Amino acid sequence: MRYISTRGAAPALPFDEVLLTGLALDGGLYVPEAWPQMAPDDLAGPAGAGYGALALEVMKPYVAGCLDEAAFRALIDESYAGFDNPEVAPLVPLGDNAWLLELFHGPTLAFKDFALQLVGRLFDHVLARRGERVTIVGATSGDTGSAAIEACRDREAIEIFILHPKGRVSEVQRRQMTTVDAANVHNIAIDGTFDDCQDLVKALFNDRRFRAEARLAAVNSINWARIMAQIVYYVWAARRPELGGRAPVFAVPTGNFGNVFAGYAARRMGLPVAALVVGSNRNDILTRFFETGRLEVAEVHPTLSPSMDIQVPSNFERLLFDLYDRDGPALSAAMTSFRETGALEVGAARHRAACALFAGHRLDDAATKRTMREIHAETGMLVDPHSAIGIAAGRARRRDPEAPLVALATAHPAKFPDAVEAATGIRPALPARLADLYEREERYEVLPNALAAVRDHIRAEAGLRGAA
Repeated sequence: MRYISTRGAAPALPFDEVLLTGLALDGGLYVPEAWPQMAPDDLAGPAGAGYGALALEVMKPYVAGCLDEAAFRALIDESYAGFDNPEVAPLVPLGDNAWLLELFHGPTLAFKDFALQLVGRLFDHVLARRGERVTIVGATSGDTGSAAIEACRDREAIEIFILHPKGRVSEVQRRQMTTVDAANVHNIAIDGTFDDCQDLVKALFNDRRFRAEARLAAVNSINWARIMAQIVYYVWAARRPELGGRAPVFAVPTGNFGNVFAGYAARRMGLPVAALVVGSNRNDILTRFFETGRLEVAEVHPTLSPSMDIQVPSNFERLLFDLYDRDGPALSAAMTSFRETGALEVGAARHRAACALFAGHRLDDAATKRTMREIHAETGMLVDPHSAIGIAAGRARRRDPEAPLVALATAHPAKFPDAVEAATGIRPALPARLADLYEREERYEVLPNALAAVRDHIRAEAGLRGAA
């Protein structure tokens, strides 16, 4: 398996190089040179297999030629051993031919654990084999940071720097990052939005001198390995007997488009998927695109669902690459224009092609709270605001009521206790292993939204560690 850049001007790379490279040198994102095809029996996995065995079958084509199968299986097994539900990703009935896919049973209580627990181990495995070190730099709107830190903490070959928007993540999200006592972990609060953090990370990667000096690597979903690992839970859900073999509608709360793109990738591999519904909050650039065919940046507004407070969905470029018939130079010109003008019209034919599979739906904070109350009244379950948006979006945009609806629960309700309590009157408790989170000491630096300040800080911190 080889990978190509969406911008068409970077060299094709094998999986291990893509893992360590993250963003392509031409500013594009890596995607498979061709989508691997899996037979129905492969997508079903071995008879009676658990999550780990299915993960191996689904991901094997993406690492072919780079990882020994036995070693890869061991990394997968280690990655999901710490999840607190034996099914790893349980499917819970919501009624009315709908289910909730719980993706919050990992160590940091969010869906990001599915990818990052594996990605951290993949980094360790590949770096040990090569005798190399990397500096990981990532941006987070709340959940990626804690999952990446948990996966990379105390690893000898990794320094990790995570940027988060100051005051724009929940207290639980922030503390899960900033209370980790590990010498290789560095948290940076940026005076700005998540989009500012994401732009800083991309600018660091596009500074070729600094990129080489620091040996930068990425854990954001610009890294293909993140998407690869998330494909698995779509296959896992679709093959469950509760769905009766029918192609499901997946409803996904998303701001950066990485999570729902994994569902698209699963469909490209051959998984029967009836539709993919994108749930948005007030920051609705994705929903506006599916309504109009126009990708247009607007102001970022803080909401009850901060992980989706995004107006530049970087992973959308991967879908655009296919919509542009994999014409890298044409897409590169389109993305350059988008960054310069803040808007992109894809044309009627591409818009129709996208809407054949995708639909979008937005909820404001009031509707989000109402949905959280309704879910609790109907089922007794507490759901976080992001998951509530996914459920409501799926119910609103499911075109065929006979198609089973699978809504992705992306975070544990205790990660957003204020929002859950405001909606339902019940304050969800953290799991016992995190019960003392509010008493732990925090460690982070506050920096301006300035590339030079962030670059100098990383250079100084990484240099100090290197000299120790």
